Amino acid sequence: MKKGIHPAYKVIEVVMTDGSTYKTRSCYKNDKMVLEIDSKSHPFYTGKQMLVDTAGRVDRFKKRFEKAQQLMKKGDK
Repeated sequence: MKKGIHPAYKVIEVVMTDGSTYKTRSCYKNDKMVLEIDSKSHPFYTGKQMLVDTAGRVDRFKKRFEKAQQLMKKGDK
């Protein structure tokens, strides 16, 4: 291995969202990593995931779907 090109691999402390901590080895720049989100608080893991309607996308889809249904009904007559 070449000398001087590899990042420092050191022991750091990781602080979870609930306050629990553990030590691990990492190339992280600081000695302490504070997590903002982890498996204990992320909605995907907790099952409290909800649909976020960004800029009315769901409403636009529903309008287009209703319009397509009406056109199909007119074509059947």
